[in-house]
Amino acid sequence: MPFEPRGNLPRLARHHYQGHAVVFWTNTLEKRVRGWLTPSFHATFRELLLHSAARYAVWCPAYCLMPDHLHLLWMGLRRESDQSKAMRFLRGELEPALGEGREWQHQPHDSVLREDERKRNAFAATCFYVLENPVRAKLVDSTRDWTFCGTVVPGYPRLHPLEEGFWNRFWELYGAAREAEPPPSGPPPLLDPAA
Repeated sequence: MPFEPRGNLPRLARHHYQGHAVVFWTNTLEKRVRGWLTPSFHATFRELLLHSAARYAVWCPAYCLMPDHLHLLWMGLRRESDQSKAMRFLRGELEPALGEGREWQHQPHDSVLREDERKRNAFAATCFYVLENPVRAKLVDSTRDWTFCGTVVPGYPRLHPLEEGFWNRFWELYGAAREAEPPPSGPPPLLDPAA
């Protein structure tokens, strides 16, 4: 049966991917081809994820590269963060590293986390779901045995979501980064003349 490209996946309005949004992204290779997942590709992926983080003000608390797709969670750090632009950048820069003419499927799948899914314990559960993909796929017995996973937070190259104390450290860093965000620009709030 010949391959037939699929239509576009439904997307939420653009503002759902901007600002402090938290989005679970899945990128799958066209025809689910394999053979590209190597330590060299992983290093290139981390480098480009770091560039995405710096350029679009997004942090990745958890990612997992699988033989025919990848998962990542992004958190916007600034009002100007734009995950749609960040994903377009990442996919475009990363596709040549797939090698041998391999391509991504037409568009990534995404799931914007609701407010209740963004609370610390629920959010950590989503991250562990991402990291446990290789175990569910029976590629390894333990999440710790899969080398193609991690986190990307600029300035913290050794931070890893499976290490003890990661979540306390992550939330501490995230809180500090959010506090460092400058106040919104624009006219000052109107004063109440009755006050």
